Amino acid sequence: MQARKLAVQGAFEFTSQTFSDDRGVFVAPFQQQTFQAAKGGPLFSVAQSNHSVSRRGVVRGIHYTVAPPGAAKYVYCASGRSLDIVVDIRQGSPTYGTWDAVLLDQTGFRSVYLPVGVGHAFIALTDHTVMAYLTSAPYIAEQELAISPLDPALALPLPDDIDPILSTRDSAALPLAQAADRGLLPNYQLCQELEARLGTPTQAQHDLTGTRA
Repeated sequence: MQARKLAVQGAFEFTSQTFSDDRGVFVAPFQQQTFQAAKGGPLFSVAQSNHSVSRRGVVRGIHYTVAPPGAAKYVYCASGRSLDIVVDIRQGSPTYGTWDAVLLDQTGFRSVYLPVGVGHAFIALTDHTVMAYLTSAPYIAEQELAISPLDPALALPLPDDIDPILSTRDSAALPLAQAADRGLLPNYQLCQELEARLGTPTQAQHDLTGTRA
């Protein structure tokens, strides 16, 4: 597996090696050793795994979790093809307002790590695009917010040949500047602190393994 830093501070792309024979293909979308070497720490303790299926043209996002509690994500495309987009909405971040995009499919077998506080969106480029997520926090509707993926100031790379299909929630989402004016965006320094805690075992985890801090 290879790692590459994205334009958004703290976000990474991972590309997995594939093993093919007459039976099919084997690939490991997540590998701790490579992840830890790139990020400088282990993956978060997984609180929830998510699975979505979208038809061509569906745009999901830009979604984020209020911080605290904040949430980090590890995302890959299990089937189909999508353009995955990481957007830095953390006020005070050196890359605030910046986005980066990664093509996720069954050719490159890439995955994306999104640190606490950043926004996430993707565009389904084929029918039956299946996205799989690992998250550091459970989904709680009241803690989930959105920025408009059609915000002209962000100018996300929506393909010209796709008519975006958005949920009611995403269609009504605010542009980044308006969300900032209303105090709805995460703080970069706080997100960094929350991120640093992700690799620290909780007391409950110590108890499960029979050890105590």
